[in-house]
Amino acid sequence: MPVNFEWFRTFKTIYETGSLTATAQALFISQPGVSLHLNSLEAYVGYKLFDRTARKMVPTERAKVFYNFILEAVNKLEQAEEHFHKSAEDNRSTISIGMCLETFQFTLEQYISTLPFNINIKFGEYPDMQQDLDHGLLDLIIAPHKSNQANLEYKAFAKEKIVLAGGGMQDIQPFTSLIMANRIEEAEQWLKGQTWYTTAADMENMRRFWYLNFNRHPDFRPNYIVPNKCSIVRCLIDGKGFAIIPDFLCRHELATGKLKLAWEGNKVMENTLYFGTRKKTMYSKEIGMIEALFEEQSSLFSNDEVLQESV
Repeated sequence: MPVNFEWFRTFKTIYETGSLTATAQALFISQPGVSLHLNSLEAYVGYKLFDRTARKMVPTERAKVFYNFILEAVNKLEQAEEHFHKSAEDNRSTISIGMCLETFQFTLEQYISTLPFNINIKFGEYPDMQQDLDHGLLDLIIAPHKSNQANLEYKAFAKEKIVLAGGGMQDIQPFTSLIMANRIEEAEQWLKGQTWYTTAADMENMRRFWYLNFNRHPDFRPNYIVPNKCSIVRCLIDGKGFAIIPDFLCRHELATGKLKLAWEGNKVMENTLYFGTRKKTMYSKEIGMIEALFEEQSSLFSNDEVLQESV
């Protein structure tokens, strides 16, 4: 098991404050995050470090020895960390952001070099991002779902519409005629006989769209499962086939005829996009700048006004 410096920092703070709550407040992470760090460290060293009482975390005898052994080293590392930030150009801070690859490519990527702070971007599954945000490993996430961690808050800022898109060379007239005649089952059967693209992580959108409009789950296997949604768009440009994807990813291609908007569905499917942050953070200014960039570009996701909902 690789060791993490944050485990030692968390241990030192618990030892000095005697409280998980005070440690969470001092380090700007959640209390479950503090517990995770402590449990990981205890598993690493192989023995218990604190006796948990109703009012205080009481260090064990081994913890006292451990604290005295690591104190100087942790202090020096914290001083080095402080010195690095002070001596770096413009005293740049660093924030970590979680989002999907496509959202990064279509929004933030073009502005990276203009921002007055450092950014670490993490791509992954949304539940993992929410856990990392709660544990202090991320400072901001862009997600289509809210979670229920008490330490987190969400602000809606835009919507993405999920549509059925066809390749630029795909003949969509047979499907369009069936839909206009309200022959929904025949339209479904026609679609199932076509070439399909998706990603492993995007099957949920396809299932939801299909169930919403055909009242059943898709019972066929897509022909091509590619790495990401941008790959789908590139594969469909000037080609044949279908995919169910967010409209903001292919708005330019639809406008130029490289892709075709086959159907928005009789029941339009939309995802609300949220900024997720911890309720207490030392990076409010930097996060505000990132949020402003997304809000300025909200037309990429939706023609509607930017949402004002917050949770």
